[in-house]
Amino acid sequence: MWNEPYLETCCRAALHRLFLTHGGIRPAGLPDEPCLRRLCTMGFAEEVTPGRFAMTETGAKRHGSEVLKKAAA
Repeated sequence: MWNEPYLETCCRAALHRLFLTHGGIRPAGLPDEPCLRRLCTMGFAEEVTPGRFAMTETGAKRHGSEVLKKAAA
């Protein structure tokens, strides 16, 4: 049974863009800011400073399972 929150395609893409920063941050003011804020409410990202977003450990796990299609370890 699926018990994880649903990620819209745009939010999955925003999560992947966070992954591509390799532990870095993504600024606000870009077209995906609404998705970054939604990811924060879901615990997959966090606003580390005002207007700067980073992936959380939970987000990295979700990215691995949903975007990269890795099996859970």
